[in-house]
Amino acid sequence: MLLAIKNLAPPLRLGVLAAIKNLAPFAPYRVSGHKNLNMEKNITTQTKVFTDVVKWLVIAAITIVCIVTVYLIAYPVYNVYKQRKEGEAQLAHAQSSKEVAVAEAKAKMESSALLAQADTIRAHGVARSNAIIGESLKDNEAYLHWLWIDNIEKNPQAVIYVPTEANLPILEANRFSKMQTTEGKK
Repeated sequence: MLLAIKNLAPPLRLGVLAAIKNLAPFAPYRVSGHKNLNMEKNITTQTKVFTDVVKWLVIAAITIVCIVTVYLIAYPVYNVYKQRKEGEAQLAHAQSSKEVAVAEAKAKMESSALLAQADTIRAHGVARSNAIIGESLKDNEAYLHWLWIDNIEKNPQAVIYVPTEANLPILEANRFSKMQTTEGKK
């Protein structure tokens, strides 16, 4: 150490020597002795522990500040991202619903068109069969009489109105009461 002081410029050398003289009250701590050496080790150990604790507290504080900063920056960005994705999901759902509604409308339209075609074909068939039946019954009074008699035999309870000369039916109001009394007696 003295060699280092000798190499200093003269004004600096005087300042360093004065500083060393001012440290004289602390000299017992530097003197090597059994008590003084243990005290110096205790102070060094305590200083080291204190330094380590402060270092970890600073690291923890910096870590917490970094986490809070990242949260404050990332959370609004995440909210915007989340809302954009929710909007895209709603848009996709709306488009899907629209496509389903359009498909259902097209199916109903095709179905009604096919039902109309089927009704038209059925009406044409009925009209043709009526024309055929009409043509076959035009000059066939015997068949009509036979059909009439056959239907009378199938339903004996039926009321039949026979036209008269003036094309007015003969009403038989008393016939039902007579039929009921005769059936009740049997």
